[in-house]
Amino acid sequence: ALAAVRTRVNDAARELGGPPRILIGKPGLDGHSNGAEQIALAARDAGMEVIYTGLRQTPEMIVSAALQEDVQVIGLSILSGAHNAIVPRILGLLREKDMQDVKVVVGGIIPDEDAVELERQGVVKVFQPGASLESIVTTVRGAAARN
Repeated sequence: ALAAVRTRVNDAARELGGPPRILIGKPGLDGHSNGAEQIALAARDAGMEVIYTGLRQTPEMIVSAALQEDVQVIGLSILSGAHNAIVPRILGLLREKDMQDVKVVVGGIIPDEDAVELERQGVVKVFQPGASLESIVTTVRGAAARN
């Protein structure tokens, strides 16, 4: 399954002039990194350039790293329940820095109604527990190609 995604990522790399660049961030106080690390590895294995910021990053640190690394997509892993504060702050910082072309995807334990609201605010997709690595990587690839 990831081989098919890798083919699509290679197609995106040709469209973009290089492999899609994604930043994986763990904002807030959540110390559980397994999911974020799995996504980072799957994206890397699919041919993307992955920047992993590590644990306990502030929204400002994440947006600053996204600017410095010139990424097309920010992937956020949030299990702490703070998504309704953190994600709008990151979207606001992206607007302030004229970085609206950077797409945001979010994964974590997020209630359906909150997921709908975050997508209404501009998140490309919210992934909840059980989402397949293939669907996540495919969405990230598509978001990168839309820049």
